[in-house]
Amino acid sequence: MKHIPGVLAAFAVMLAGFWLADQIGHAILAAQGLTGSSPVSGVPVAIVLGLLLRNSVPLPPALTPGLKFATTTILRAGIVLVGIRLSLFDVLKLGVAGLPVVLAAITTGLVFVTWFNKKLGLPPRLGTLIAAGTSICGVTAIVSVAPAIEADEREVAYAVANVVAFGLFGMLFYPYLAHALLGSSETIGLFLGTAVHDTSQVVGAALTYKQVYGDDVVLRVATVTKLTRNIFLAAVIPLLTWLHVRASNLQVGGVKKPTNWKTLVPGFVVGFVAMAVVRTIGDATLGSGGAAFGVWNADGWRAVTTQLGDYWASRILLGTAMAAVGLNTSFKVFKGVGLKPFAVGFAGAVVVGAVGLTMAIIFGRFVHL
Repeated sequence: MKHIPGVLAAFAVMLAGFWLADQIGHAILAAQGLTGSSPVSGVPVAIVLGLLLRNSVPLPPALTPGLKFATTTILRAGIVLVGIRLSLFDVLKLGVAGLPVVLAAITTGLVFVTWFNKKLGLPPRLGTLIAAGTSICGVTAIVSVAPAIEADEREVAYAVANVVAFGLFGMLFYPYLAHALLGSSETIGLFLGTAVHDTSQVVGAALTYKQVYGDDVVLRVATVTKLTRNIFLAAVIPLLTWLHVRASNLQVGGVKKPTNWKTLVPGFVVGFVAMAVVRTIGDATLGSGGAAFGVWNADGWRAVTTQLGDYWASRILLGTAMAAVGLNTSFKVFKGVGLKPFAVGFAGAVVVGAVGLTMAIIFGRFVHL
């Protein structure tokens, strides 16, 4: 019972955040003369609303247990369900030629952002979050990696702000840049799918290109490329967890902390991978002409995975958890860090975008969807 007030408060902020995100997204599309679903994710808007509320009015102490529950248990439940959105068949759709493009973008983001973050003297966990968000799947990657490396609310907020700001820039300008610089539809789709951060932003950029230039191939290639990036989250979370544990494995006096597989691979990561396996098996049984697990036809299986992965995971659970992060965070925690994290995010966006552009030019001719 003690959790209810805080959870309800975070839930209400989440609802307001997603509503406002829809309004902002439609306004952005309308300004370009376009229509369609909102390209703005409700999760970062929910964080911002929570921050503003937390720092504008005093919140009753009765909310604290529920907010803590939302940022731990509810967050982990959301991460597990996100796995149902990922299928290994997305990798097969992109083909062998597309994988080097995705792998180059992911590797560049993880290595460069981490290195540059260290050069600027920022906390390693902050660099890890920005690297994951820039290279893989934006906000989803950040909130999935954060509990695995024990990141705090300040680091999560900074990282989310980075991928939202620079991902939004890419969503608005990269479609026109790609049209001016690149030739084939496949090359443009690969570029948009690797250079733009968040899934909703990639779809927004690709939809912009489709509506402005009448090219549906770009939309399909960009979407599949982004889904392929997303599937690598299942491998990157354990990797980053292992690196975090290794880096913090020495206590004062050089005594090593005991570690085991549960430390390196948290339970929610196991659940995340298990849900991705379930999705892949379901797609496999459906692809053979039957029903997914002998129960759902194509439309039914799509409805189940969309309901679990997009609505319950990305909206209800992760949205509520991130609203709670905002409600838990005081502006005081940002003192002393300044704009350096945004320099890291900007540099990461530029470098990953450049690598994505180069690799798309090299391999785009070999991709066919």
